[in-house]
Amino acid sequence: MSATTPSPEQAPAEEKPFDPLFPQKLRDVQRRATELYAEIRAAQKRLPWSREPHNGWPEVKDRGQERKGREPSPGWPAADAAAYDKLWEELRELTAYVQTHGWWKTCRDHGVQGADLVAARQKLKTAPGAVPLARDDVDTAA
Repeated sequence: MSATTPSPEQAPAEEKPFDPLFPQKLRDVQRRATELYAEIRAAQKRLPWSREPHNGWPEVKDRGQERKGREPSPGWPAADAAAYDKLWEELRELTAYVQTHGWWKTCRDHGVQGADLVAARQKLKTAPGAVPLARDDVDTAA
């Protein structure tokens, strides 16, 4: 071996780029959080506009000012309000789990920071296994 060619022991180790393959548990929790959000949106569309009984207000069209009116709302039945609150509580817990998962520290330890870390967090939302299957009973549009 010549003096200019490094021996295998002297050659710098090739560093492989960090591949942020998300842990299965993290993908599962992200998928469930997305499903919960869809359930919340479906409940919002199904339930009256006001959680508490409300008389609504009339439409206003006066001197160039315009404000849409609202019909009276009977409020939400207690069971629907409790179910809605439960959905939100579970969503908050799962969102906290995703945001504080140790995987993000692993990413930072491998140099994924700033905009790249934000991009990795966004990529989780569409990662295989993190996207819910389409369901006919939950309207995800809007």
